[in-house]
Amino acid sequence: MKKPDSITMENNVSKFIKYALVFAVLSLPGLGWAQGKIAVVNLQEAMLQTDQAQKRLNAVREAGDYKADKAEYDRLKEEFDALVRKLQKDMAVMSQDQQIAARQKLASKQDDLEHVTGKLQKAEQAAGQALLQEMSPRVQEVLRELIATEGIGLLLQRSSVIHADAGYSITAKVTDKLNQAPVE
Repeated sequence: MKKPDSITMENNVSKFIKYALVFAVLSLPGLGWAQGKIAVVNLQEAMLQTDQAQKRLNAVREAGDYKADKAEYDRLKEEFDALVRKLQKDMAVMSQDQQIAARQKLASKQDDLEHVTGKLQKAEQAAGQALLQEMSPRVQEVLRELIATEGIGLLLQRSSVIHADAGYSITAKVTDKLNQAPVE
């Protein structure tokens, strides 16, 4: 008769261990959330989307040098596109020498276009970098505030994350808070 009691006891212990494991597994995610939620942010995007950044970039784009470079870019782009169309249209009837000359002219125009594009990008990047440095202290304040109010336990830079659903991103919230903060 002792055998059935020991089997019952083993079954009870086995059930207890199973229930304890289930409870532990189910409570672990809750413990993780108690530590705070996880969020991602793209700080550069958040800063560059602010009203202040857009005004600064527009001011750069309205400057005389930038406008002249932009006009040159537009002219070169149109010439490049026209050369491509002409080369595609006339390729079948061109001699080998004519094709080589047309390709060299196209390559030269592309080099000019890339040079002007580089100048435009450099002007925008310089303004963007200055703005990022200027806004950095305000961004840190906004991040501290959002971390506290949102209960964020882990904040990751978007570029360091392989995948995150849009619901994890606080980039738009950072931009909104920066737009609300007074400009110094």
